[in-house]
Amino acid sequence: MLTPRESVVLLLWRLVSNQTIAQLDWRDVEKKADCETDSLCDYQWMSKNVMTSSRHRRRTSPQVMRRRVTLAVVVLMTIALLALLFTGGGRSPSTTTTSTSAPTTTSAPAPTTTTTTIDPGTLPQTSEEPPTDASALQARLAPLWTAIQQNSLTIGETVFFPESAYVQMKNGQIPNPQSDYQSRLIAFYALDLPAYQQALGGTPNRATLTGVSVNASYATWIAPGTCENSIGYWHLPNIRFVYSINGALSSFGVASLISWRGVWYVVHLGPNPRPSNIGTVDQPSSGAGTPGPPGGC
Repeated sequence: MLTPRESVVLLLWRLVSNQTIAQLDWRDVEKKADCETDSLCDYQWMSKNVMTSSRHRRRTSPQVMRRRVTLAVVVLMTIALLALLFTGGGRSPSTTTTSTSAPTTTSAPAPTTTTTTIDPGTLPQTSEEPPTDASALQARLAPLWTAIQQNSLTIGETVFFPESAYVQMKNGQIPNPQSDYQSRLIAFYALDLPAYQQALGGTPNRATLTGVSVNASYATWIAPGTCENSIGYWHLPNIRFVYSINGALSSFGVASLISWRGVWYVVHLGPNPRPSNIGTVDQPSSGAGTPGPPGGC
């Protein structure tokens, strides 16, 4: 049996060659008849007579010869290419498929950042005294000034004493600390904010906080067991917000700040106690006024 490569070579030879059985030696024809198959004989026969058959051909013109030479070159190149395509022996040509794909870049997902806000009132109290200088107090109480200008309880609560801390302080001291916190402390705070806003005039946003007036010596540690509290804290009474409207200075008081874990919080904005259960501005005054008096808890 012929291999696929030998079959292709034989086919090309038949196409190019003008040789016929009549032009070859009859003895070769007889030998061809002894082959197993016609294709095999043709291949062997062709191999033997490539050189000898040329003497039987008739003389050709130069043009024909050039065409044949050109065709022979093409055939030889084709044979060379086919030899690369087919493997040796009787094996079938193997096909290799190469798949080239663009490199894939996988971006790692950005790490998820979870911010957990811990209620400071659930943590134990410390004896650390918060800063009492005017600039520190102004920075700490800036949300209170915004809450007054906008009459916003939501903003104001960010600097109000935490309910959880109040419950810790009052447990065992008063019947229901949660109810007292909401019905008294927060209720008065909600009444006082609009009253303080009105003190800024018809355009409260035009008022500018120029500073905080404080007497640092008034800060006092309130020991446990005092003023119905089971836990001690720092107390700073009657600081003042000094503000300007069209160049004119005015001020009002913030009645009571107390500490939790070294931070000041508002516990009373208006006076405590007060004449009646209405929103009340603590000691409003033209000019900067005077902080104090000291005392209270």
